[in-house]
Amino acid sequence: MAPKGGTFLFLLIVTCAASDMMPRNEPDFKDMAKKLMMKCQSNGYPVPKMKLLHSVFNNSDLPMESRNANQSNTLLSAFLNVLDSVSSVRGNRGLLGGVSVYLDKPNKMKNKMWNCTHLSNMIKLMRNSSDSSACYMQAFMGPLSWATLTTQDENNIDTDDYDTLLLAAKPALMSMPPKRMTFPTRVKAQKMKKMMKMLQEVYDPMSEDQRTQVVKWAKEQITENYFNCSLRPSSDARSLLMERCKPSLKWLNLEALMMMGPYLSRLAPGDVDSSPKEKLCEYFRSAKLRATMSRVTRLNPRLGKKFLQKVQQCISGQREFAEHVEKFGTLACYYYDAPDLTANLSSKLLSQISNCNNPGVTKLKKRLLESVMWNSNITDTLAVSELGSSVTLLTPKQLSMIPGTNLKEVLKNLGPNIQWTKAQLHTLVKKQLGNKKCKGVSFGELMVLESVVEGVPSCILKHVNAQEILRDTEGLKKISKRMKKSQLQAMLQGLRENVEASELVQKLPGPLLRSISLNNLDKANITSLDQVESKTWSLSQAAFLAKRMHDLKKLQFRRLRSVLQGITCKMIDKVADSDMKDLTQAIEETPQWLSKVQGTALSGLTIEDVSRLGPILCELQPSQLRLMAPDVLKASLQAMASCHHIPQHHRGELIQLLNQTFGDPSDWSADTMETLGPLLLLDNNAISALPNKPWMKDVLYFLKSSMPHASDALKKKLFDLTITPTTSNGARKKRAAKSNDNSSADSHSNAVNAEHPSVELIEELGINNVYWTAEQLNITSMDTFLATVEILGSVSGYDADQLAVLSVKATEAFGPVLQMNESVITQMGCIAQGFSDSDLEELAFSLDTLEEIAHCSWNKSQIRSVWKGIAKHNNLTARQLGAAEMVALNRFICGLSSSEIQQLNMDAFKEAVGSMDGIQCTFEITQQLKSLCVSAFGDPRTWHEAHVSNMGNIIAGLNATELASLDPPVYCYFSKTCIALIPQQNFAALSVAQLEALGPDNAAMVTDEQRAALSDKQLAALERTSSGSIESTGSTGSTGSPVPVDPIENTGSGSPSLSVEGISAFLKPLLFLIMGFLLL
Repeated sequence: MAPKGGTFLFLLIVTCAASDMMPRNEPDFKDMAKKLMMKCQSNGYPVPKMKLLHSVFNNSDLPMESRNANQSNTLLSAFLNVLDSVSSVRGNRGLLGGVSVYLDKPNKMKNKMWNCTHLSNMIKLMRNSSDSSACYMQAFMGPLSWATLTTQDENNIDTDDYDTLLLAAKPALMSMPPKRMTFPTRVKAQKMKKMMKMLQEVYDPMSEDQRTQVVKWAKEQITENYFNCSLRPSSDARSLLMERCKPSLKWLNLEALMMMGPYLSRLAPGDVDSSPKEKLCEYFRSAKLRATMSRVTRLNPRLGKKFLQKVQQCISGQREFAEHVEKFGTLACYYYDAPDLTANLSSKLLSQISNCNNPGVTKLKKRLLESVMWNSNITDTLAVSELGSSVTLLTPKQLSMIPGTNLKEVLKNLGPNIQWTKAQLHTLVKKQLGNKKCKGVSFGELMVLESVVEGVPSCILKHVNAQEILRDTEGLKKISKRMKKSQLQAMLQGLRENVEASELVQKLPGPLLRSISLNNLDKANITSLDQVESKTWSLSQAAFLAKRMHDLKKLQFRRLRSVLQGITCKMIDKVADSDMKDLTQAIEETPQWLSKVQGTALSGLTIEDVSRLGPILCELQPSQLRLMAPDVLKASLQAMASCHHIPQHHRGELIQLLNQTFGDPSDWSADTMETLGPLLLLDNNAISALPNKPWMKDVLYFLKSSMPHASDALKKKLFDLTITPTTSNGARKKRAAKSNDNSSADSHSNAVNAEHPSVELIEELGINNVYWTAEQLNITSMDTFLATVEILGSVSGYDADQLAVLSVKATEAFGPVLQMNESVITQMGCIAQGFSDSDLEELAFSLDTLEEIAHCSWNKSQIRSVWKGIAKHNNLTARQLGAAEMVALNRFICGLSSSEIQQLNMDAFKEAVGSMDGIQCTFEITQQLKSLCVSAFGDPRTWHEAHVSNMGNIIAGLNATELASLDPPVYCYFSKTCIALIPQQNFAALSVAQLEALGPDNAAMVTDEQRAALSDKQLAALERTSSGSIESTGSTGSTGSPVPVDPIENTGSGSPSLSVEGISAFLKPLLFLIMGFLLL
């Protein structure tokens, strides 16, 4: 039997992470080859036969003098060794021709492999093979080719062989983790051009970190090859071989621009100054700059503006502007002060900014659209189709004027990421479907509506022909990505009536598959990993399937993939020793399903070592970071800015360390803010204290674009920066000078010289409009309100004074509540919170739009009133609600009375509950919903991880006795939003083991009131899980451990467990050994 599951998994993950830090003197290509072979296996390619392998590896088609028997045997042995670790027929050597796989020692193997001509010949033979099993050979040759190119002296590789190796290496680079990416120390100019050409071809799948690595390497090679000077850090011994490059060096010449290609997007703004004007102008005029930037999805705004500033110097006069207007590309996103243009030139510039979403670009888009449409007829199909995605700038009235046939063609050609306003959606759907809300449509007709499908009534989706749907799974995958939860449930409801659950599980893609209930997943009779391994499951589904496979004794870890997130420590406890290798490899091969790990003893590392720490660096305590040398500490903090997660209890001290190392953030340059900003934005006080510098808003918006959630402090800072003029913003100053009435408005707190709300400002602010004062909102003109009502209505968090002002403006604009139609109600959104309860009952809310207003800050009586209005205007009763309607109600299901909740259909509730994860009701209502769950799924004592994950916030309705009865391991499957909803007296009923099992993320959500109700022992347990320092609690306790995706805690099987102190004792020799290797 394997060691204790939680302890073993912790050691396993840390050891796997630590192994990545080991120095790799020999070519490290086998791990990468294995991952690529796994893709071949997932795609169903057969394992190659020995006849084919001998043909390729022995060069049997080549003249005898070109063969190399020793290298062939070594490579074939290495190939079979990797294949053996991947193939489902591993251990059965008969299928591989009975070959005994013997692997030489690395140093001996290296000497035998590096015959580049031999490798090149093998690659050519492999490429000429039409056998589908050649995929495995390509997977092997790709990493081996890159290892050859990066470790061998280029003088030993002739030009033809170099080209062949580069071509073979491409697949490996497209899948290579950042920490494994290495480059040759020195490549001469001609071969560097070829390598950069290949690197440009793999730009798209690369991560931002990898692209930055390429830029750093390319700059070093360009300066050393063409200017005989070095940009390497002075600590790099190689920099001593030549003089340092002068800051004024114009290294970004035309040849360098061509080589960098799309990697220009990762330059620092200052690098643009290193390009001679005439060379940059030549590059711009040739349209190569536009072609290059067209592949860039995220451009630093300061870099974009710097490039634009430089290329504008290449143009003089209107005629030359007209000649080159189509060559700006992505840079046009920052052309805020573009001159007045003809309709033709406006159309050309507009086409280049249609996908831009940076602050301030909307005004430019509207100005250009106005110019384009000045002499155009809205009924002209060609004129409208030429707008492309800019068609979203047309008003609902303009859209309604487009003939139906023309509109259908326009919608069909729009991309999948088009974004409409609610009013536009309402207009477009009505235009296509007419007044029949539940009109029957074919799946083909539905696909035409792909770009507006979120506006299609759910009742239509229930009745689309099931067989039509399942015949086009690719189309279904695309259209389902845009659907709301209620729409997905509606389509599933229709499918369930005509299709068996097993067929749905087999054929449904993406969001629809993840919306299948546990009830239907159970009915699908899943008994084989073949039915689950190639799909992406939700957390609750993964937990269900992991338990099913475990109970059937079919846990093959390396085939679980996304199901791996559902593996519990209890399952790991029971893993046989013979299966431990499988588990280890599964974790290594699917790291996206793993959670955080911790490391220690990192003093003495070099800057280069830090880059190899990987996720361990993100988990280090500030006290450990302080042990590093100053330059290493700086490099570590810069690297940590890329961390996806920093433990909550580390953040305060980390911000202090950041200030001590880099100085007061108020004095930081824009470059420093871009580099370290992600760390600084962890601290609300630091955000609030940031100065109003000319570049600050652009930098903060750029940083925000890569953040999953923005804090209230950051939103407030962006609001202040947007409405407050800066010394360099001439356009804003002019507008402020014209707005004399601004001085009479009360300024918002911390917002000096604030302006009144204008259309431009409201559009730019979006959800940050919540920070306008009631007085400022009150002076908003009626024209501005009508133009922006939907934006203002999308904002949650208004206070009573703000809502009072906005609701009055709504009645002034649209008339009394009884006159407001569905379109108006949809646009008003959260503004409806300002109406009285009796008025809310009179509003004709549509079930299809409730999901969009669920985020508003409704109170208990308002939620009840909205439900009454829904029931009244839709002729609904609680008894009639199906699964789709329950999901559509979202949090408004909290408005049902106790008697109404008891009337809900149990079968429909079972289908819906997994998609109702975000609802937050009063405790009394949550208790009623919990009672439904008990009726549906049995006594809480029998609930396992899948049940708990599936119920979401309804878990908060359990009473103290029920909470105490839950098995400790299920606690880490509680949703984070559920924790704060548990009454403090009930939370206090949790045992030490249950508190430890919460995991760090859930522990961080515990409120002060809940903490106050805990005993000292309970608080100590909570602190241990918050810091990841879970100790053994004896025979009744459980041991916490980091696990896939969510921290799944040990169940306490009663076998001896290792405390964190014990784990540390085990790890210290290992980590010191690793540090010793790193410091060699």
